[in-house]
Amino acid sequence: MPLDELCVMPRVAGFRAVERALIRGTVRKVFIASDADEAMREKIARLAENRGVVVESAPDMQVLGRACALCRKASVAAILNEDGEGSRGRV
Repeated sequence: MPLDELCVMPRVAGFRAVERALIRGTVRKVFIASDADEAMREKIARLAENRGVVVESAPDMQVLGRACALCRKASVAAILNEDGEGSRGRV
């Protein structure tokens, strides 16, 4: 599980931020902590699957938060597309 990707790439952390990014279509990969709330895990996994985004598991929220260089836990995190555009591009 290459959590080190979260240290250097454009990323977002937290349920709402990842959910918004998935809806916009700007996410390349999602990481979900295994001890996150079940409903949150399912919702993010479903959104990611619908968008064709790769989902990986993190051991727990503490590890995921640290991988994102945060001083707090994170239930989910996502690596964003480098160009910042979604798969649909500009409208």
